[in-house]
Amino acid sequence: SGYSDMAIGLGKMFGFNILENFNYPYLSSSITEFWRRWHISLGSWFREYLYIPLGGNRKGIIRTYLNLVAVFFFTGLWHGADLSFIVWGLYHGFFTILERAGFKKILDKSKILSTIATFCVVTIGWVMFRANDTLSGLRYIARMLMPWHYHGNGIGALSYLDSKTVFIFICAVFGMGIMQSIIPEGIKKKWSGSTVEALYCVFILIVCLGSVASGTYNPFIYFQF
Repeated sequence: SGYSDMAIGLGKMFGFNILENFNYPYLSSSITEFWRRWHISLGSWFREYLYIPLGGNRKGIIRTYLNLVAVFFFTGLWHGADLSFIVWGLYHGFFTILERAGFKKILDKSKILSTIATFCVVTIGWVMFRANDTLSGLRYIARMLMPWHYHGNGIGALSYLDSKTVFIFICAVFGMGIMQSIIPEGIKKKWSGSTVEALYCVFILIVCLGSVASGTYNPFIYFQF
């Protein structure tokens, strides 16, 4: 999302309007909604050039489910010719079909609970996406879901939660586009902010640049796709 936002911002500097590619996907209340918000360009491409040509939802329930399986199979394959990516794609396809089969009516009863449930499903799916192989991913998920296998070695991760990390996290929250969803019309207007607002933006920029400069290099995962 960060790279997409950078492209959108740079495009606006040169007079180009680039469509949003990520629209707060982790606020989704269903997997179906997640794929409307996550990697929008990829989802739109598969919908227009695979799902609809296969018949979409116009040829009965069974055919619709098979079309969804095909779409998510190739979505996983698009990310890499590895079984773990295919399993990740079919994993999302399974929950999408489950929602179409009537489970979404249950989710719609509570927006908060459905959002939490969707977040958990998506998060578990990312384990398979990032796993070196399918077996490693399944073992990792099994340990996540079976707390009695927990051991104290993982507690070391909490050492990263220091005051600097918390401060950067707070800056990130106030510096990201969350305000766009709160006051969308105000964001679209030409900026005529005060000096204080300008200094605030500069402060956020300096903090972000300092964090990047002092940290280690982390390659952008999507460069491999």
